[in-house]
Amino acid sequence: MEEPTPLLKQYFKLKAQYEDSILLFRMGDFYETFFKDAEIASKILNIALTSRPHGKGNRVPLAGIPVKAADNYITKLIRAGLKVAICEQVEDPALARGIVKQDVVEVITPGTVM
Repeated sequence: MEEPTPLLKQYFKLKAQYEDSILLFRMGDFYETFFKDAEIASKILNIALTSRPHGKGNRVPLAGIPVKAADNYITKLIRAGLKVAICEQVEDPALARGIVKQDVVEVITPGTVM
């Protein structure tokens, strides 16, 4: 794969810290999942697995869910026995220089949900 974009660099850094979780990465009105997380989420949630171009001839698998409906989708992932790390924008996009800073703000596990 070619040099990752700034967004993917940020994603890889966060994913490395939460390898055992499905990382929901906030992008506007959606939470996106990438790579293996996208493949898993698309199967469990019965949502489309798509991809976006990355460099010459490369594609990044992704699957997204609307933020407004996230609770229902997260519940399905938890019921499937998965951990979910929720990544939010932690700075105002209007004030950001370059890519908007993201960070994991919550980790939900089957043990934290009754």
